[in-house]
Amino acid sequence: MAQARRGPRERMVFSAAQLIRRDGVAATGMREVAAHAGAPRGSLQHYFPGGKEQLVNEAVEWAGRYAGTRVARFLATLEQPAPSGLFAAMAAQWTDEYGRDGFAAGCPVAAATVDRASSDDSTRQAVAAAFTAWSGPVAEALTGMGVPAARAGSLATLMISTLEGAILMARAERDVRPLTTVVRELGPLLDAAVDPAG
Repeated sequence: MAQARRGPRERMVFSAAQLIRRDGVAATGMREVAAHAGAPRGSLQHYFPGGKEQLVNEAVEWAGRYAGTRVARFLATLEQPAPSGLFAAMAAQWTDEYGRDGFAAGCPVAAATVDRASSDDSTRQAVAAAFTAWSGPVAEALTGMGVPAARAGSLATLMISTLEGAILMARAERDVRPLTTVVRELGPLLDAAVDPAG
């Protein structure tokens, strides 16, 4: 759905996610979100009576759902679906962005975790839900590719945590090397988890 076709509430959630991924939670102000979204400032209180915390939580939840829905899109691009191919596609989203736009932005879920998860219990819960919304589809995809269900959840956690760490390192180094390295090194391990009898 194009940004222009979203309503003001949806635009503000989307804008909050974009600003959080670039600047972090603390540096993302409500007025800045409204301006980025092209929404009237007065609409913030109307749509988010819980203030910034509510907006941050909804932005984080949106990001988790977005990441989860991307899994099916990644799978659709793979000629021969394999766990390593899925992980490579997940990482390529970031290497492509960093090659095109630079290293200014990271994952909004990770940014909210760092900035707020220890101080705001509702944000911690939103972050946990976002990771669940992402890891569930990854685990389902792995199961669909022949990874035993008993291992799929653990491997989904490994894939997401490895990717998040590589994103942080890539931003720090201003180089996609951490992303390409984890794809190369983790791929064989992921493919080895496929049950050949499955």
